[in-house]
Amino acid sequence: MWRVLRDVRERGDDALLEYVARFDGVVLSRGRLRVEPEAVRAAYGDVSRDAIAALELVKRRLERAERRWLDGLRRARVAADGVIIESAYRPIRSVGCYIPGGRAAYPSSVLMNVVPARLAGVERIVVCSPPSRETGEIHPLVLVAADLCGVTEIYRVGGAAAIAALAYGTETIPPVEKIVGPGGPYVVAAKLLVAERVGIDLPAGPSELVIVADETASPQVIAADLMAQAEHGEDSFCGLLTTSRQVAQETARALSARLAKAERGEIIRRALARQGFLLHTEGDLDLLVRFANALAPEHVQVMTRRPKAVARGITRAGLVLIGPYSPASASDYVLGTNHVLPTGGTAAAYSGLSVLDFLRRVTYVECARRRLSTFLEPVRVLAFAEGLPNHSRALEERVRHRVKR
Repeated sequence: MWRVLRDVRERGDDALLEYVARFDGVVLSRGRLRVEPEAVRAAYGDVSRDAIAALELVKRRLERAERRWLDGLRRARVAADGVIIESAYRPIRSVGCYIPGGRAAYPSSVLMNVVPARLAGVERIVVCSPPSRETGEIHPLVLVAADLCGVTEIYRVGGAAAIAALAYGTETIPPVEKIVGPGGPYVVAAKLLVAERVGIDLPAGPSELVIVADETASPQVIAADLMAQAEHGEDSFCGLLTTSRQVAQETARALSARLAKAERGEIIRRALARQGFLLHTEGDLDLLVRFANALAPEHVQVMTRRPKAVARGITRAGLVLIGPYSPASASDYVLGTNHVLPTGGTAAAYSGLSVLDFLRRVTYVECARRRLSTFLEPVRVLAFAEGLPNHSRALEERVRHRVKR
C-alpha cells in the first residue's frame, strides 16, 4: 500500500498508468486519464430513460434532505464585556469523490457524494472511478450521474492509486483538499494513510447490515434484506439478532431456498459464509440492542413490535432503519438519506456523509483594548506556568502602548 502511494507521489501519471494497467487491465495513455466530454455525451446513449429518471428522483430527494441540514446551520455570535466571537461556515474549495467499480456500478454513490458537496458550495469537484476491464471506460451510468450533478472533471483511475493522485496530485490530476466516498479495504486503508496530507470523510468500507428482530418479523423479509446487503460484495458483513428461535430457524431456511435461484448468488453465498450470522437470545431484546451498539455497524434495521422504542436505544450506528417498510436497500437509493456511512465499528465515532462534511467552521474574534487589560494577570500566571513568557509580554505590549490603527 505504501509503495503505491509513494510511487504515485513520486512518479505521477506514469505510475498511475502502470497501476491502471496492472489492477484494472486497461491500457491508457496520459491523455486518456481524464474522461472526455464526448465520452460523457456518448454515455447517455447507453442508458435508458428510466435509469436517468430514477437518478433524477434520487438526486431531488437527497437535495431536499441535505438542504434542511444546511438550513439548520446558523451564524453564531457571542458579544460580552468587550469581546466579540463569531463563527460562520465556509465551503472546502476542492473535493475528490471516489466511486467504486468492479462487478457492480454505483451511479447512486456519485449522487451521494457530489450532491452535498455541490449544495455546500464546493468550487472544484472531481470524480475518480476505475475503468471496466471489458470496455476500458467508466460505467455509462456513473458518467451520466456525474453529468447530472454538473461534474466536468472525471478520471479513469481507481483503487489506492486514485486516492494517491487525489491526495498528492500528478501532472494530469491536481490535488484536492478532501477525499470522500466508499471503497474496498485498499481504498479505505489508502484514505487513512493519506489523511496526514488531505482531509478524508470517514472509513466507508465494505457494507454492513445488522437486523434486530423479534417474533413479529417476517423471516422471508429478513432473508431478502440480508441477501440484498450481501450482494454488495464478498466482504459484506450482515446478520440477524433476534429474540425468536423460530424466526432465526425460518430465516436460515428462507436463505437456503432463495440462494438456490438468486442472481449474484455466488457473491451472496460467499459473503454470508464469511461474515454472515444468525444470533438468537430468548426474549432479551435489551441484550441484542447492547450487542448492536457494541458492533457499531453501518446499518441497523429494527423490525420489532415497537420499533421506534427499540430504535431509540440504538445510539452507535451509521443509519438506523425503523420498522418493516424502511429497508436498507431503499435507503441506498430513494429515502433521501446518504448511503456513504461509517463501517468497521467506526459508527461509534463517525457520522454518515452529509453537507456538513464539505463545510468548515471559521471563527472570528475581536477584543477591545480596555477588556484586554483585565486579562493581563491571568494570562501572565498561565503563560509563566507553561514556560511561555512571551505570551504574556505580547499582551503587555498592546495594553501599555496603544496600537495605531
